Amino acid sequence: MTISMKLDGAWLRAAAFATVLSVPALLAGSAVAEDYPSPDETLDWTIAFGPGGGNDIMARTIIDILNKYDLYPGDISAENRAGGSGAVGWGYLFGQAGNAYGISTTSGSFVTTPLQADTPWQPEDFTPVALLATDDLVLVVNGSSEIQNIEEFIAMAKESPVNIGGTGTVNVDFIVPTLFAQRAGFEFDYVSFNSMADQTTALLSDALDAMVGNPGEILGLIDSGELRPLVFSGQSTPAALEGVPTMGDLGYDIGVSMPRGLILTPGAPKEAQEWWIATMQQVVETPEWDEYIEKNTLTPTVLYGEEFREFLASTKSGFSEVLRSVGAID
Repeated sequence: MTISMKLDGAWLRAAAFATVLSVPALLAGSAVAEDYPSPDETLDWTIAFGPGGGNDIMARTIIDILNKYDLYPGDISAENRAGGSGAVGWGYLFGQAGNAYGISTTSGSFVTTPLQADTPWQPEDFTPVALLATDDLVLVVNGSSEIQNIEEFIAMAKESPVNIGGTGTVNVDFIVPTLFAQRAGFEFDYVSFNSMADQTTALLSDALDAMVGNPGEILGLIDSGELRPLVFSGQSTPAALEGVPTMGDLGYDIGVSMPRGLILTPGAPKEAQEWWIATMQQVVETPEWDEYIEKNTLTPTVLYGEEFREFLASTKSGFSEVLRSVGAID
């Protein structure tokens, strides 16, 4: 298998509901609320990938909820700091160690990038706030492709290696088709992109045979017929992809999901971590968050604080084993 990399060179209900959203008032007398956050400090929110991708969508959904319900008292500055499969953005956050006002969302690359690149940080280095959801990927081809289903795709790939695009280098977008190809018995070349927009353009221009992506990022193109979904990597097919088989349905279950969460800088103050945990407990109870989960075909999987750190360490260990088994890392 070969891996082609396209990097940029630089290196994430109504009375009862109203009660739930009253935590700032409930916390008003606590030291946490008095000391953090300051309305005079701008929150520096790093999005480690380009606009329109899953990490970007999640970050901006949380920010919209924070703003709608006045959960954060100051200004929020969201910046896309893409490059190096997340290494640029999370490296920037790592460089703000101890800052209470640096924050970022995570994705599968948060775990896999340090496994295959010489980053100064590891997932466990950051201050964990919450694991909020996990998600899975769909393999799609151009809607104009002669390939109508996954069986035809596998048959074509067995005749001659295909190329499959994904966001990032050696990450979940790479692991999922790699394991699927191993089980189904075909070979492919992986082509890495820094953004979903770039890889979608490549597929629609027939520069790729197929690509993987989070369904929520490309449902519009699937619904319009511009992209044709072939197979889903999760345990069950979401309603939005009705009729699309899972890899397990075909006998090729891979057992890999992508963690989506929220982190602060390394060594962030304890009161900042506590405040964000309390606040995210409110965010996940909003109807807007429910809508986000459903629209993006995510599985709500919530862990807070140190339990999230343990989850990251365990996930890193599992991903490392998979990548070593396919020779992607030493």
